[in-house]
Amino acid sequence: MGSVERTRELRRRRSRKVKLKKLRARFHAATSEADKATINAKAQRVSPLVDFTTEPVVA
Repeated sequence: MGSVERTRELRRRRSRKVKLKKLRARFHAATSEADKATINAKAQRVSPLVDFTTEPVVA
């Protein structure tokens, strides 16, 4: 019975990873500080421990 919940958890984790990857790309492409703040706020709604402003830029 626990495998269904585990499958859901894995699906949520994978979709969160994809969303954060897209948001991270948008954040690094953004030029204005207002856009960056908006994107960072959205990323923190997806995953509260993520903060794009403090992590290093990986090219």
